[in-house]
Amino acid sequence: MNSDTTTQQIQLYPELPLTLTKTGSGRPVLVLHGGHGPANAGPVLDHFEATSTVMLPTHPGWNGTPRPDWFSGVDDLANAYLDLLEDEKLDDVVVIATSFGGWIASEMALRDRGHRISRMVLIDPNGPEIPGYKMQLDWEQPGGRPMPPNMHVVYAYAGQSLGDPKLLRRLRRVQTPILLLWGENDPLYPIEYGRAFAAAFGNARFELIPGAAHIPVHEAPEATFAAIDAFLAAS
Repeated sequence: MNSDTTTQQIQLYPELPLTLTKTGSGRPVLVLHGGHGPANAGPVLDHFEATSTVMLPTHPGWNGTPRPDWFSGVDDLANAYLDLLEDEKLDDVVVIATSFGGWIASEMALRDRGHRISRMVLIDPNGPEIPGYKMQLDWEQPGGRPMPPNMHVVYAYAGQSLGDPKLLRRLRRVQTPILLLWGENDPLYPIEYGRAFAAAFGNARFELIPGAAHIPVHEAPEATFAAIDAFLAAS
């Protein structure tokens, strides 16, 4: 990140201070991190800061940030970030979202009545419950690693199922161009889950990232950003 990177708290709603990191200048890019927290989004900021105004909110509750009791659903996060775009008077916004952030982005796309979002890239997202597929979590397996602390916050927003049985049926209405990238070795969901997720949108395409697992921006950055850049250049 460059020396112009700033992190500040903004008062998005009463009783809800939002931690927001901003860097760069140019076309607005909103980055939505996954369950492990904002640190995993570092490569996205580094890639876009030279050409774009990049905004990375820390989802309330992550890394010890405040989360009021009433702010308790993925829909709350989606509405909050759409309000952020409105407050910042931003249009032609690119959303780059990883893992749990992809669920938030999907809900944003359903609610973007002002058409502020022009393109989305979803990287190994979760969200919809799809029959036949259950998320494979280390801490639910015998001898698995302990649950990361931030996952307690994911459960607070998403519930114990970590999925929405209604979401898949609603996505056909989303006509925003979407690229859904999937690590070929993702341990949480198989490739078929990603393909079904992409097929549910009204205007999305699916692309596999060879050699990557659940966080392709770290595991296969060259292939991941080449796919993203090609998708955005075609807009």
